[in-house]
Amino acid sequence: MLKSLLSVLGIYGLYERWLWHQVRNETKPEHIAIILDGNRRWASKQSLNPWIGHHHGADKIEDLLNWCLDLGVESITLYAFSTENFRRHPQEVEELMAITEEKLKEVLANERIHEHRVRVKAIGRLNSLPKTLQRMIKQVEDATKGYDGHFLNVALAYGGRAEIVDATRKIAQRVETGELKPDMIDEEIFEKFLYTAHMSKQDPDLIIRTSGEERLSGFLLWQSAYSELCFLDVYWPAFRKIDLLRALRTYQQRKRRFGL
Repeated sequence: MLKSLLSVLGIYGLYERWLWHQVRNETKPEHIAIILDGNRRWASKQSLNPWIGHHHGADKIEDLLNWCLDLGVESITLYAFSTENFRRHPQEVEELMAITEEKLKEVLANERIHEHRVRVKAIGRLNSLPKTLQRMIKQVEDATKGYDGHFLNVALAYGGRAEIVDATRKIAQRVETGELKPDMIDEEIFEKFLYTAHMSKQDPDLIIRTSGEERLSGFLLWQSAYSELCFLDVYWPAFRKIDLLRALRTYQQRKRRFGL
């Protein structure tokens, strides 16, 4: 049994190194966005409570960050909690909020965040989050706001339609005060009012969704117009480096024409 396991691990290691060699010298996406899906189903298959899956999924984020830093990926945007997720059982929502706060505390102490100058920002309707979590978000954002090496966005209380509505509302307010004229509004102006306006490259080159579901579920609706999509049949807590490398290889094999 042990020999068989070691054999499998050996093959896995060889395959991972082969994939790494394949993708490392090819064009890599500057901005990767990931829908972190499948935490509850992973827990269910292990006969565990849903929030145990969320804990394991949250732990996986640090691995992802390290892999992306090693690959030289500039920006990561993670879909962690949607506006619709507030409809879940109150105990699960409360646990998710606590896990998020705990992980943000760990970000403050993460040496690689500071070494690689990763700017961390939460995007979404943050005023709907618990006050303690809002304070932790501000603390992390303030600690990294001067960094410009990489970007790590965490979408919390996020909805793509909500983002577009919020941007439209802000623009309408500028028009009302005379700061903007209607004929000045174009795509470039509109993007300055999106949650991702702080980024040098707002549009993700590649969007990955785990769990086998094949839809965006309202994620980055404006920004994803020309993104490559990759749907993986693996639950987020079980996501491996090899899965990321396979997604990158798929991205590199596609021809991006942007409508041309």
